[in-house]
Amino acid sequence: MPTAIITGATQGIGRAISEKLLSQGFDIAICARTKQDLDSVKFEWEEKYNGCKVYIQTVDLAEKQQVLDFAHNSLVQLGSVDLLVNNAGLFYPGKLVDEKDGHLEWLMQVNMFSAYHLTRAILPSMKKAQAGHIFNICSVASLKAYPNGGSYSITKFALLGFSENLRLELIEDNIKVTALCPGATYSRSWEGADIDPDRIMKPEDVSEMLWAGYTLSKNANVETIVMRPAKGDL
Repeated sequence: MPTAIITGATQGIGRAISEKLLSQGFDIAICARTKQDLDSVKFEWEEKYNGCKVYIQTVDLAEKQQVLDFAHNSLVQLGSVDLLVNNAGLFYPGKLVDEKDGHLEWLMQVNMFSAYHLTRAILPSMKKAQAGHIFNICSVASLKAYPNGGSYSITKFALLGFSENLRLELIEDNIKVTALCPGATYSRSWEGADIDPDRIMKPEDVSEMLWAGYTLSKNANVETIVMRPAKGDL
């Protein structure tokens, strides 16, 4: 069976990606901060996608050692990794001059450094196989500054830069790297918000685009995918 690791997989885009991959016969390893959420999706998915393995681990992605432990355990459980999706991230709007001291460092640990450490831990397995695909879930905030983007936008710019450098380094190893940059997409953070549902994308839109990029022939790679609501950014 093909295998994948997805971070931040119990809600929103991460959940949609996990369900898409399970529907295609993948075994997956996922992490999130809340054990209850992980237990819930594991039970649901193993019932729905009979025969697929779902390895779960509670991980605080701001903690390097926890990220490395998750990488090690995922490789033990899956054996190898065909697809790595660095999806987890936190969004807090605000202005740089008003943010609490340490806010940038914390968001960098979660949104950027976790992807860096997890990718480096998984890459030896992909290099040995001379195959693999890494998707970094960036954002339209990776492409252009916007009001109240604050430190979040800085971390997403960094994740896009990481993607571009990584892609260049891995070309000769037959490992693809894609930066997927969605605009406003429904997740828990939008619950209760007074917003027209036609003005926001569905998580499944992102998962379908990832699948389209993943299933291209070995001769093709989509380097950067930009997605926005049909009526434009909010």
